[in-house]
Amino acid sequence: MLTAEKDGARLAVNKGKGALRKVLRAPFSLYEIKIAYGRKPAARKCKIMTGCVKFRAGKPADKTPNRCFSGGNENKKRSACRTVRFCKYEILREKIQKRGSIMTEEIMSVMNGQIFGVWFLIGAALVFWMQAGFAMVETGFTRAKNAGNILMKNLMDFCIGTVVFILIGFGLLLGEDMFGLIGKPGFDIFTAYESFDWSNFVFNLVFCATTATIVSGAMAERTKFISYCVYSGIISALIYPIEAHWIWGGGFLAQMGFHDFAGSCAIHMVGGISALVGAGILGPRIGKFGKDKDGKIVKVNAFPGHNLPIGCLGVFILWLGWYGFNGAAATTVEQLGSIFVTTTIAPAVATVVCMVFTWIKYGKPDVSMCLNASLAGLVAITAPCDVTDAFGAIAIGAVAGLLVVFGVWLLDYKLHVDDPVGAVAVHCLNGIWGTLSVGLFATNTAPGYSIANAAGEELTGLFYGGGFELMGLQLIGFAAVAGWTLVTITIAFLLIKATLGLRVSEEEEIIGLDATEHGLPSAYSGFAITDMSATTMDVNENTDLGESDYEKAGSFKVDRAIPVVATSSETDANGVPIFNTGMHKISIIAKLARFDALKKALNELGVTGMTVSQVMGCGIQKGAGEYYRGVEMDATLMPKIKVEVIVSKIPVEHVVEAVKKALYTGHIGDGKIFVYNVLKVVKVRTGEEDYEALQDVE
Repeated sequence: MLTAEKDGARLAVNKGKGALRKVLRAPFSLYEIKIAYGRKPAARKCKIMTGCVKFRAGKPADKTPNRCFSGGNENKKRSACRTVRFCKYEILREKIQKRGSIMTEEIMSVMNGQIFGVWFLIGAALVFWMQAGFAMVETGFTRAKNAGNILMKNLMDFCIGTVVFILIGFGLLLGEDMFGLIGKPGFDIFTAYESFDWSNFVFNLVFCATTATIVSGAMAERTKFISYCVYSGIISALIYPIEAHWIWGGGFLAQMGFHDFAGSCAIHMVGGISALVGAGILGPRIGKFGKDKDGKIVKVNAFPGHNLPIGCLGVFILWLGWYGFNGAAATTVEQLGSIFVTTTIAPAVATVVCMVFTWIKYGKPDVSMCLNASLAGLVAITAPCDVTDAFGAIAIGAVAGLLVVFGVWLLDYKLHVDDPVGAVAVHCLNGIWGTLSVGLFATNTAPGYSIANAAGEELTGLFYGGGFELMGLQLIGFAAVAGWTLVTITIAFLLIKATLGLRVSEEEEIIGLDATEHGLPSAYSGFAITDMSATTMDVNENTDLGESDYEKAGSFKVDRAIPVVATSSETDANGVPIFNTGMHKISIIAKLARFDALKKALNELGVTGMTVSQVMGCGIQKGAGEYYRGVEMDATLMPKIKVEVIVSKIPVEHVVEAVKKALYTGHIGDGKIFVYNVLKVVKVRTGEEDYEALQDVE
């Protein structure tokens, strides 16, 4: 038996053809081969041949196949000849292994290309699925009477975008570069379909549709549908493809070294700027801002979204889709993993920071603002997702969480621009931040790092020792794309406003766009839809908000806070109702939160039966201290309860006093008490009437 050893490994090789088969399967190349023969190899030292180069000094092994030794016994000669044959097998195995290694590398390269090609298309599908997320967020953050209109707009974003992208957008984006400014338009999808870049077309199409969708949210609830279709087509056909060519199509920004891996600048900032301009030209929704007699805005009113669960679902859909949004263009598993890490860290940190900040500032964590913060973190990490590390992602997310709150406040209280879903704060401000953060947090420790200037010199972020050069390039890119977007979208909106008109009429807006634009009575057929945002009533100099302490308030203030209205068929000389039937119906309108106290108070008096129904109350509430997206809400149409009791044995005055004490908080709107004379009562089961009919139910 022959034995081969390498690094402590042992390979037992049989004689004959089996030796070749086993050697070819061996996982090593060149060995130290020791010839061992007999039953006790240790007793007979073998000659060592290293790497099958020489069998004996001066004699290459492959040239002495038949005559291994010039003398000696036959056993030694046969053993030596077997060693020579084994050496030849090893040389052959080495050649095959080298050839196999090359073939393996080629096969793996092809397989990697195929795998990432499939992932590229899966990423495109995830980005398309984000359209559902945008639809849910926008619908949930707005009012129910416009839900169908919003769904229709999000559907048409993609469909109209597809049509214009086929005709012109794709060529302008990825056509042959012309002067570093635009791609050469073409119709290869029609004329050379067999060699067309199908994957790239679909991938860039879904990104294009996202840009137009961003604008929809900021202009929701008051935009003409036909006008929306027109400007959505303009964005997808011209505005987005041209600036995206500068960044991804070989344009001048790409040549300079500007970096925007997945679109903080090219998509989100462009959509956010378009949203800001559009919402500014369009004007706020009716009732959003309160004005004094001189027309000066003195108050911001909150319009709560009608379905935050749908909005939350939309955020989770978008977060899932963002893994494709950011990761689809990755070229290695390592790079893809790093992108997934940063795409997870940034939005999570942004949401936590926003929660803590709103909790401190407004007294409670704001749900809708935190949902916006998750999206803000995703937008901010989109540009640097492939070039930053965990520390960079944390810092980027933390700033995004604060920036989204600032953005909502800025639009409401300073710019007075009505943005129902926070599109400007999320996409515009954080798109800018994400673009500039590349210049701060880009690090060459990230897998697949490739940022370089026009001279081919590697660039890193300021906080990683790279100086200001990369930040300068990012600033140039931001300024160029922002300037292009600002000019072109402004022209587009002004032209649409002058021709088709941009805004629906006041009556259409109040009724709702579902009915007026689409003939849809409601997106929630079978449900009663109430718009509470149009019922705002203001506190003025004649408003008395009362005293919160019941004992200190006095009878006058208590009576004002919880007025008693009595009705009767008979009155005295002063017109005061006379309670002369002995039976009275007491109807109480109260806050839902006071129901338990009211029920307990009535029960202690001996009232054992009551009728309870839910109603809506409209009036002035003393500053409730609750905030929606940083705006204090006017609780002018609130859920109330209506409690009705019939009493005969229990004095009405006792019931009224107990109800007042149970409901009183000092705020106008604590409730009202109505007292009616009851002329007749009949108990159906027994036939008892009047006083007797009431004795077992009070």
